[in-house]
Amino acid sequence: MEELFDADHDPAYGEAVQVAALVQRVTAANPSPFTFAGTGTYIVGSERVAVIDPGPDDDAHLAALLAALEGRTVTHICVTHTHSDHSPASRALAAATGAPVLGVGPPPGGGGKLR
Repeated sequence: MEELFDADHDPAYGEAVQVAALVQRVTAANPSPFTFAGTGTYIVGSERVAVIDPGPDDDAHLAALLAALEGRTVTHICVTHTHSDHSPASRALAAATGAPVLGVGPPPGGGGKLR
């Protein structure tokens, strides 16, 4: 049977890795069965950028993300969902950059909250 999931992945924790022409990924060092190699935070753009899923409440990840953003203007912080590995760093990143946080809250009747 053909393997459909390529598990060969070097997360390069603490580094911004170019994954497409205008897209970089910074991976949080939180590997688990839930996050695979770690949560991916994406930086989209060049001088003016959007950050997608800032990541967990982890000082090292936030520091790596801020280092990757140095010299650039963050125009938006986008949160795709409220899992604890994707949204908690949004407030600290917003405080550091002045960018607004955009996202959808938890589903009606449950789920976590955007922190």
